[in-house]
Amino acid sequence: MAQNKAYSMIGLAMKAGRVASGEFSTERAVKTGAAFLVIVSKEASKNTKKKFQNMCSYYEVPLYFLGEKEELGRAIGKEFRASLAVLEEGLAKAVEKNLIKETE
Repeated sequence: MAQNKAYSMIGLAMKAGRVASGEFSTERAVKTGAAFLVIVSKEASKNTKKKFQNMCSYYEVPLYFLGEKEELGRAIGKEFRASLAVLEEGLAKAVEKNLIKETE
């Protein structure tokens, strides 16, 4: 249930124009300090997961692996998305709170 809430919060962030999606945009958001939260699909390739793990660890951005590419895309009104970044701290914390509940 919490996962659905997390997707809703991601959708809200998208409507507010505070989401960068796709590998290139997500990477740029992390490296420029704009990202407050990164979500990578569990279906993403090993290379993609490793790249974002290393990058988010280095830049100290919280990283979560969540759902399928199709679910992530649907949450932001797009097709498939392997990665996205939330660009607003309050929204990122709201999404993260629901993601933490999910994993408990």
